[in-house]
Amino acid sequence: MVQDLHDEIARAADRIAPFILRTPLLRSPYLEDGGGQVHLKLESEQHTGSFKARGALNKVLSMSAAGRSNGLLTASTGNHAQGFARALDIAGGRGLICLPENAQPSKVEALRHFDVELAFHGNDCLETELYAKRVAEERGMTWVSPYNDPQVIAGQGTVGKEILEDLPQVDAILATVGGGGLISGIACWVKAERPQTEIIGCLPENAPEMCLSVQRGEHVAFDDPPETLSDGSAGGFEPGSITFPICRDTVDDFLLVSEAEIAAAIRWMVEKHHKIIEGAAGVALAALMKNRQRFAGKTVAVVICGANIAPEKLRAIL
Repeated sequence: MVQDLHDEIARAADRIAPFILRTPLLRSPYLEDGGGQVHLKLESEQHTGSFKARGALNKVLSMSAAGRSNGLLTASTGNHAQGFARALDIAGGRGLICLPENAQPSKVEALRHFDVELAFHGNDCLETELYAKRVAEERGMTWVSPYNDPQVIAGQGTVGKEILEDLPQVDAILATVGGGGLISGIACWVKAERPQTEIIGCLPENAPEMCLSVQRGEHVAFDDPPETLSDGSAGGFEPGSITFPICRDTVDDFLLVSEAEIAAAIRWMVEKHHKIIEGAAGVALAALMKNRQRFAGKTVAVVICGANIAPEKLRAIL
């Protein structure tokens, strides 16, 4: 599986290159200790404000026009949905997006600028996702998972390919984990090309499902998960997702951060680099800030996965 995904990442990089931005690695001297280097991979500057533009686009472009003819359906809290909607805009096709009832209003508003149908169900990402899969089957539409799909994972993996090309001697890469699509893609590329590079998964203490699942060796889900600023990574992953064994086998460690630490990281990014990031991006940054001594003297890349934070939430944090 890992080798197959590595090869698909190479194809994905060529396939999506005309339509995505090669985002910069911003060096952050404020975070450096012991002669090391810290670089921030600014997927917050990507089209639609998130790395999710990559995976959805690779999935849609990998399909034939006939394959898209019955329509495509996905579920998302917003970032994958925007990437999916933009991909259909580029490739052509009819799409339906299912969102939780409590989806961030600013993300819903952004989706209304695309020619896609929106439907709302449930208040939990995983609940919405499982509902959407049933709808896709009933309507004969093609289901596009936000993470549990080889082409989606491969698209996200192009982030890791770019990091390694721009920073060949990177010692560690930190990325936020929700369903696991981003870190699975990064790990499949990086572990094949530079196995000594550490892949570190970062999660909120309020949404640690992948971490707990790997620790226990089985799927873990919360019935009533607490709220988190990292709404883009909340909700866990579906049973049987291919991201679980990939994370189990290729992610070297998991780091957890509190809600206060996520908020502090968002404020820090505004104060030091004058950039707005969302909660999920704050998770990976907070994990590095919390564990600076562990990474002292090393060359580190932190994936700043998105910028789509609600204005009222940002105001409260600031």
